[in-house]
Amino acid sequence: MATYTQILYHIVFSTKNRINCLKSEKCDDLYRYIWGIIKNKNCYLYRINGAENHIHILTSLHPTISLSEFVKDIKVASTIWIKDNKTFQYFDGWQNGYAAFTYSIKEKQNVINYIKNQQKHHKKKTFKEELKELLMEMGIKYEEKYLE
Repeated sequence: MATYTQILYHIVFSTKNRINCLKSEKCDDLYRYIWGIIKNKNCYLYRINGAENHIHILTSLHPTISLSEFVKDIKVASTIWIKDNKTFQYFDGWQNGYAAFTYSIKEKQNVINYIKNQQKHHKKKTFKEELKELLMEMGIKYEEKYLE
C-alpha cells in the first residue's frame, strides 16, 4: 500500500531578535525562493506571507520529510540566499525556534486568509501578541522568556 497523508502545517518563525528588516518590496522574492525550496522537497505550499519580523507558511509535507528538518532547511537556505543577495540590509538570521500548528483540510481556507492578511493584522497586533494568541488557541503551554 502507498502512503497517504493530509496534514496541514502552519509554521511561524521570526527574524533573530525580532529585527524589523523584512521590507515588503523584497518579500515576494524571498517568498518565491522559499516556495522553490518547498517544491524541491516534494511538499506543497498553500500560502506564505509575513510582516517585517516574521513569516507564516501553510504547507503540507511529503511523508518522508520531518517537520524539524523541513524548517531547518528553509531557514538555512533562505539565510544564505538573503545574505548572498543582500536582500534585507539588517537581516542577521532567523530565530532559533519556530511554532508549528496542524489544521484539518476543512480549516485550510481560514488559515490561508489569516496568512494572506498579515500586513493588515499587524497594524493592530505585535508579533508577540499574535504568537501568544496562536499558542493559547492551540492549547500550547509556553514560557514567556522564549517569546522575547
